[in-house]
Amino acid sequence: MIGIFDSGSGGLSVLKALRERAPQADVVYFGDLKNAPYGNKSREELGALTVLGIQKLIDEGATEIVSACNSVSVSIVLPMFEILDIPRASIIEMVGPTVSAFKGKVARVLIVATRATIESGVYQNGFRMIGISADGCVLPDLVQLIEGGGSTEDMVTMVRTALEPYRDAGYTHLLLGCTHFPLVREIFEEVLTTLSMSIELVDPAHAVADAVVARFDTSGTGRTDLMVSLESPTFERFSAECVGSACNVRTL
Repeated sequence: MIGIFDSGSGGLSVLKALRERAPQADVVYFGDLKNAPYGNKSREELGALTVLGIQKLIDEGATEIVSACNSVSVSIVLPMFEILDIPRASIIEMVGPTVSAFKGKVARVLIVATRATIESGVYQNGFRMIGISADGCVLPDLVQLIEGGGSTEDMVTMVRTALEPYRDAGYTHLLLGCTHFPLVREIFEEVLTTLSMSIELVDPAHAVADAVVARFDTSGTGRTDLMVSLESPTFERFSAECVGSACNVRTL
């Protein structure tokens, strides 16, 4: 069984992309809404929460793990192999598959993400390794707006304020470096149109889902179990949009 871990609703974008490619896969999902957002937490806090979250998935029968929270960088995920006795081939995180999908492209990338993701430099360093220039743009509070059911107007204002300084910088790709952001893709599309920015939006969920299909066992009955650490109408709405209303959400 495949387990997907995220700080909240964001990983549902990865689950949706996976379902499009592997409808028969058995999946268990855990969103740690009680401790969200992760993007402003320290490395020590992120490490502890990641161990607990992945352990919950293992307890539910997951044998292969997708760490769908970009704030949980590679340097945090790797020690999970030793701590939880997980085979090295059994965890897929967001950064590796996403950067690898750019190999051979001519690009200049702007990454929008949480503070933890941008300050870790994990995406920027990854792109540098394949000869692509990449810069980070912090959107520290957008996750809270998304999880809290914030207004479209507030989200548009926040995203426009963040992106406006980059409108004439010549970026070719805008990477949504937080799995929550594709849930409000239309906000980014509206802002890019308003700013007259001709730039390709990139949702890492697709590259990650491709990696899952290539490396994990996606046979099964198509079962989907959704778990959260805090009840949330927002999560239930996004889960219905991403994977269908037939899925029940269990609060731990």
